Amino acid sequence: MAKNLVILGAGESGIGTALLAKQKGYEVFVSDGGAIKANFQKELEDNHIAFESGMHSVDKILSADEVMKSPGIPEKNEMVKAIRAKGIPVISEIEFGYRYKGASNITAITGSNGKSTATALLYHICQLVNDDVAMVGNIGFSFARQIAMAPKALYIIEVSSFQLDDIKYFKPDIAILLNITEDHLDRYNYQFENYIKSKFRIIENQTAQDYFIYCIDDEVIVKHLELLTINTNPLPFSMKQEVKKGGYIKNDQMMLKIQEERVSMSIYDFALKGKHNAYNTMAASIAASTLGIRKEKIREAVSNFHSLEHRMEFVATVRGVDFVNDSKATNVNSTWYALESMQKSTVLILGGVDKGNDYELIAELVIDKVKAIICMGTDNKKIMDFFGDKVPVLIEADSAKKAVTSAFKLAEKGDVVLLSPACASFDLFKNYEDRGNQFKAFVKEL
Repeated sequence: MAKNLVILGAGESGIGTALLAKQKGYEVFVSDGGAIKANFQKELEDNHIAFESGMHSVDKILSADEVMKSPGIPEKNEMVKAIRAKGIPVISEIEFGYRYKGASNITAITGSNGKSTATALLYHICQLVNDDVAMVGNIGFSFARQIAMAPKALYIIEVSSFQLDDIKYFKPDIAILLNITEDHLDRYNYQFENYIKSKFRIIENQTAQDYFIYCIDDEVIVKHLELLTINTNPLPFSMKQEVKKGGYIKNDQMMLKIQEERVSMSIYDFALKGKHNAYNTMAASIAASTLGIRKEKIREAVSNFHSLEHRMEFVATVRGVDFVNDSKATNVNSTWYALESMQKSTVLILGGVDKGNDYELIAELVIDKVKAIICMGTDNKKIMDFFGDKVPVLIEADSAKKAVTSAFKLAEKGDVVLLSPACASFDLFKNYEDRGNQFKAFVKEL
């Protein structure tokens, strides 16, 4: 008898799981309390997968042998509570994909900031030497979809804390933990400790054959490591100290010590600029070296990589004013990194759906570098109250167009207009991509 799998949520991870489960002979039912995108509905129909949208058939869901919960659905959701109360096993999409990965190698990357950049950079390095590699997870296709449609020998997976929350056996051969700062606390009962534990689940199933690449300069990571007994091979990276194994930067040189091979490279040759990107570059380079990629290829890839769309993406210079799209900055720490790399006087566009933000983290940088803040959101009170006495100009905008035109009026030749919202985008936009694309479109109309 086929195992009865219910999939809660019909986004990319839900559809990917449905396709793989159907392929593997499961009885599949997809349920989404909201509307399902037309392209996803068509995929379900084409593959004869039963689904419902805008509702949950409680009896049908509670008769499942197992539930795959999409990462966007919180534990406080009433349907999730009912599933938990009945004791039905709940897994994440990466856990389901892991069952069917075969002999493939997995490198998983997590962190509060920079994980998309580090994932894309590692994928870029690997692609130079190997076509049999896919970049999946929070970036691109879901892990499960990739396995269903085009299995690869190597998966580079960007994983969020939400995806790690519901793993059981998922185990990466190489785990990368870039940093941990307060984020998504609304999903963790506003307990930072819960979020930290969630991030560390990336190594809980690792063995002596596996590798753990982490930032030894991150106090939160180091403190939590002291509480753990780890079974994996640690490869720390640092900009503050030399490490015996792993990577470090000293005298503007990145030094990698992994296998027999030693790699050194000037940081001035890195395509990605800024301190935070030096960490991302180190992490990706250590992973590449661990995967056996030659130092010449690592050097080549690190020096010719192009950064991601919506992450510190240069848009245009209009009458001497630079416009930078950092719409992917959905938390305060990401905005801190963006501001830290600004060399010019800045007009900052902030705002959206606040996730329990502590703006104190960026207060000093704002006072030092920002001449005006434009609050782009439906509820800007918290930002207005906090920054009211910290910047000369503080105004509101309820659309990307208003934000761009207001910023352009306030900026002078030689300034930067930076969209780095520190908030989620769902009040005015479909997602951070939509926010970034609208910003870019209106800049181009100036």
